[in-house]
Amino acid sequence: MRVGIDFGTTRSVVAAVDRGNYPIVPFEDANGDKVEWFPSVVAVKGDERFYGWQAWAYQQQPDWTIFRSLKRVLQDAGPNTILQLASQAVPLIQVLREMAAAMRSALPNEKLEVMLGVPANANSNQRFMTVEAFRSAGCDVVGLLNEPSAASIEFGHKTRINGALLVYDLGGGTFDASLVEIGEKIHNVIATEGISTLGGDDFDEVLAGLVMSEEDRQDLSQSEEFRLLEECRLKKEALHPNTRKIVLDLDIVREGLGTVTIGAGDYYELCRPLLDETLNVVDNLLATYGAGEVEALYVTGGGSELPIVGRVLRERFGKRVRRSLHARSATAIGLAIQADEQSGYVLSEQFTRYFGVWREGDSGRSVIFDPLFSKGTALPGPGEQPLEIRRRYLPVHNIGHFRYLECSHLSEDQQPASDVTVWDEIQFPFDPEMQEADGVEVERSEAAMSQEIEEKYSIDASGTVTVTISNLTAGYERQYRLGRWAAKEAPMVAAKQRLRHKKSKPSSGKAERSR
Repeated sequence: MRVGIDFGTTRSVVAAVDRGNYPIVPFEDANGDKVEWFPSVVAVKGDERFYGWQAWAYQQQPDWTIFRSLKRVLQDAGPNTILQLASQAVPLIQVLREMAAAMRSALPNEKLEVMLGVPANANSNQRFMTVEAFRSAGCDVVGLLNEPSAASIEFGHKTRINGALLVYDLGGGTFDASLVEIGEKIHNVIATEGISTLGGDDFDEVLAGLVMSEEDRQDLSQSEEFRLLEECRLKKEALHPNTRKIVLDLDIVREGLGTVTIGAGDYYELCRPLLDETLNVVDNLLATYGAGEVEALYVTGGGSELPIVGRVLRERFGKRVRRSLHARSATAIGLAIQADEQSGYVLSEQFTRYFGVWREGDSGRSVIFDPLFSKGTALPGPGEQPLEIRRRYLPVHNIGHFRYLECSHLSEDQQPASDVTVWDEIQFPFDPEMQEADGVEVERSEAAMSQEIEEKYSIDASGTVTVTISNLTAGYERQYRLGRWAAKEAPMVAAKQRLRHKKSKPSSGKAERSR
């Protein structure tokens, strides 16, 4: 069975491949009813943890703590990140694996081949951990696709359009805008920008801030805070263009708090600055790559269902705005279409961030950034050979200390700027007498100066980077895959070959309360 899984901040949605159709796979909620989504929540008490609909069932229990929006933690995390869940300190990758396993157990008990979605602006650690979680849950991950790219496939599947499409994807935790050139069966991603810290969760927070003061919220337990945000989310999602008043039942949060009524206009006024941030991203994207060529602006993502979103976009873009009929499931459907070998869609993706390494410059007196893969680099298609680049040099130190990072933009002097993600560090022994580099002080080494070192960087269709560092003279190498930097996970092996090439240079709304 082939499926597309949109692992969401608030909801995860699964669509199946079924003889040219792509139905949403249902889950059974806490009441035994069939629903089209799986909640991305964790319930914790003592040493116990539950996920999804099992966790959802504990939200009214005062001795259980509920955590939402797990996906948002990924943007600043790595494989060694520890997550504090109430009294539990748990590796984030373990929590992700358990979440994926809980979702997998609720799906049909047969082999699953999965196409996964990630935010377009996701860093490589986030991509790695998403794939790793579902692989460990028993899924055969056949590919990884940027969420707005998947939405463009869903749009192109049901709509005949040739030309540029701008996907406006406002999800639960992130915002992405992608400019995609659409042909009959070929989609070419021209450019992507986004905000990794803005989504529907932020609109919940705005509403929560209107109904309860910051001082009052500090008095809430974690379970009560969860119920407050859930009540805000439910009332937010129930809004329609004619809504004038929003009534929230805070007795759900804590008995005796009563109800609160606020004006929808007051709420929308406070939401507007968040929307302006998304419009700035869209405007910059269109200004750079050509606004006049866009045939349609496709609006998708659960956060986009807020009425003010459609109103603001129509004011700006008029009749070019096309709202998805499946705002919460368009990405999953597009992922399923891409997973369908019979659909015939070809998607040409790009590297959405700069990936590089810090290097010494000016004889060690300065540090410079070497951008190994530039933003906008075309990725290989499915089944094609990975894109590779190499660096060769003679070192001057006994150990190579490699510090990798990603960023969304570079400054005028080509240094990392804006939304920087630091990877873990690699230490590789240049001196062949040294088998381990951990804990050894870096110093100049005559023995290392005669060793030829090669760095090989490989990037596949999903944007996954693999790093292989080799001592070509002594004949050993280590391979590191996407943040798995621990030496025990990257054993020293004999180099398979010593290909000789030319050396390359290192390069204020008012609330009415009733009780």
